[in-house]
Amino acid sequence: MADGSKFLFPATRLILAALVAGVLAGAVAVYVSESGSGNNAPEKVAATAGKDDAACAAKAARAKQVAAKAVGQVAALQPADPPQSLRSLAFNGPDGKPMTLADHAGKTVLLNLWATWCAPCRAEMPALDALQKDKGSNAFEVVAVNVDTGDDTKPKKFLKDIGVETLGYYRDPTIALFNEAKTRGLALGLPVTMLIDADGCLIAHMNGPAEWSSPDAKRLVEAALEP
Repeated sequence: MADGSKFLFPATRLILAALVAGVLAGAVAVYVSESGSGNNAPEKVAATAGKDDAACAAKAARAKQVAAKAVGQVAALQPADPPQSLRSLAFNGPDGKPMTLADHAGKTVLLNLWATWCAPCRAEMPALDALQKDKGSNAFEVVAVNVDTGDDTKPKKFLKDIGVETLGYYRDPTIALFNEAKTRGLALGLPVTMLIDADGCLIAHMNGPAEWSSPDAKRLVEAALEP
């Protein structure tokens, strides 16, 4: 067993950080309009949501199987109950243009929502970058979406200052993405992380930080990629 002193996020600190993050994010959400949930027209989403959710719900056993591999540094990850389609989640891509999770079809995604004002988010960003560097491929990507309001200046400076090299720059300055995750019961605060399969189905999720560059996290990703 690894020396506990080397863990980036001891259990007690992780829990406290998640609670603090939840309070902060909740406070921010109060001041943000929740009238929208991404840049998708409601009628367009409704047309396919039922079919997609039904297909995802059939993956309940798979979700539990993968989530069972979430131990140690990623033990807070919980299986989706039931799995649901997240294909309609919307944000801006690295090119600054609107996109949805459906644009990552065929690729397993670790979707992480973060903000520069969220201390636990800032602390885990190097680990997410390391996970993308080690495990990123045509089959897997860490999609870390910044939800700071305003322009790109602050988040881009932060990522540059800490030396992030491999993560794509995804953004939602409206916080609509966080609000939608909150409405779906997936987000209590920031950071929030969702493991999504190649069909856009939520397999597992967690609130709070984790050591994503740890062997535990890498084994979880490998389990998620197994056929």
